[in-house]
Amino acid sequence: MLTLHSLFDIPRAGSGGEYETFRRNDQVSMLDWPDDVLRDWLWDHGRHVPFLEDYGTVDLTAIRWTCEAIATATLVGLPTGPSEAELIAENAQNHEHWIGTRDYAHPEVRTAWEQDGTWVRRPILLDRSAIDTDLRGLQVVEGRTRFGILRGRHAAGIAVAQTHSVWVGRPVHSSGGK
Repeated sequence: MLTLHSLFDIPRAGSGGEYETFRRNDQVSMLDWPDDVLRDWLWDHGRHVPFLEDYGTVDLTAIRWTCEAIATATLVGLPTGPSEAELIAENAQNHEHWIGTRDYAHPEVRTAWEQDGTWVRRPILLDRSAIDTDLRGLQVVEGRTRFGILRGRHAAGIAVAQTHSVWVGRPVHSSGGK
């Protein structure tokens, strides 16, 4: 079993590490995860305390990733982890601000929302049964600002795409079931 806690001591963003070194680490590379998921979740947020609280015991080796298109109606109601449960709602209240914060470094963010009604980078969702076998549905792991923008624009009646591309991690159960 490999968890966020197992990877904690590997240098990464904010600790002098280089992404390519992190990605090539034996433990990390054996996951065989999409580069976007590695970078956005494990590299950028793998030491983020709320992520450790919410996902620290998840068996990373038991997750397989697919790129999926999911309807806006489904996405706007998804939760995030309990340690930052209100973050998406807070971001939704200030959706225009959060688009604006990207204007200087990432002007393509505003363009994507205004022209296509969606994000530039796929957020990361996790099947909640990977966290606890009694849980159902999907949960936003990374991309809470993007989800706040989507939820805020949708609630304000601003046009958004009908579906959005996301990474979805689902548990791979052994033949004996989980």
